[in-house]
Amino acid sequence: MILSLSSLAQNNKISINTLALKVEIVNTPESFPNEAATHLYSKLNYILTQNGIASTDIFNRFFLAVVPVSITQDIVPGAPTRIAQNIEFTFYIADYTTQTIFSSTSVKAKGIGTNTTKSLLNAVSNINTNSAQFKDFVERGRQKIISYYDQEASKLITQAQSLAKQKEFEAALFLLTDIPTDCQQYDKYIQAINDIYQQYIDYTCNANLHQAKALWMSAQDAIGAMQAGEHLASIMPEAACYDDAVALYNEIKSKVLDEWKFEMKKYQDGVDIEKQRIEAARAVGIAFGKGQQPSTTNLSWLH
Repeated sequence: MILSLSSLAQNNKISINTLALKVEIVNTPESFPNEAATHLYSKLNYILTQNGIASTDIFNRFFLAVVPVSITQDIVPGAPTRIAQNIEFTFYIADYTTQTIFSSTSVKAKGIGTNTTKSLLNAVSNINTNSAQFKDFVERGRQKIISYYDQEASKLITQAQSLAKQKEFEAALFLLTDIPTDCQQYDKYIQAINDIYQQYIDYTCNANLHQAKALWMSAQDAIGAMQAGEHLASIMPEAACYDDAVALYNEIKSKVLDEWKFEMKKYQDGVDIEKQRIEAARAVGIAFGKGQQPSTTNLSWLH
């Protein structure tokens, strides 16, 4: 039933994830208020999605950042009093780990409003995110990231395999689950992810099955069944010990009968099995990544 993940990837280029960048505004809340920042974040997300890149709130070594700087600020004569600002927005696609800038571009926008915040909002609104300038900016950054993944494929895969040997499967999958399909080494990444994910589900299957058996042996009743079921629920269908888990499930079911409203995990009918597997591997990596958020991100090196 389980097809070859690598061969399927070769034929259909099913992506574990499209390239995703974290978006950042390099400024202080005092100089760029929250309302204007929220509007600017929306602009950053739009720039990415319009050019085939996803945005993410998970810490990622690759990111899109903007540095807004007020060039001039003037009072516009007349009533009501209005503030006019000329803002220079410098955009960067860069690598947080190596502090390398892959692509940059700058635009100037003028904003007018009855206060500083409203003038900033107006300036942000005047940024033309559909311009060819932004398309070129994003494409240059994308190509540099793809080149990185191609050049570093052996190193990254070896690093992930080393993590897996130490039973750090989640960290290993997080390292590999953001690979763009355009990489020349994409199939190698897919195979490595497939191998590590299989190790992960086999390892967790054994751990959960052991706990389920222990709980069931200590209390062979509805309560014991419920506790055992919490562990059996985490076992994936293609795990090496799945048949043993099903045998335990059948044993418990035969004793508690209809008191136990639990079913073993199965793949969804009518949905591509390999696609579900890819999404499951990605979910493991993402869950790990969400727990790795740095408390602060120092991007002062950009300017």
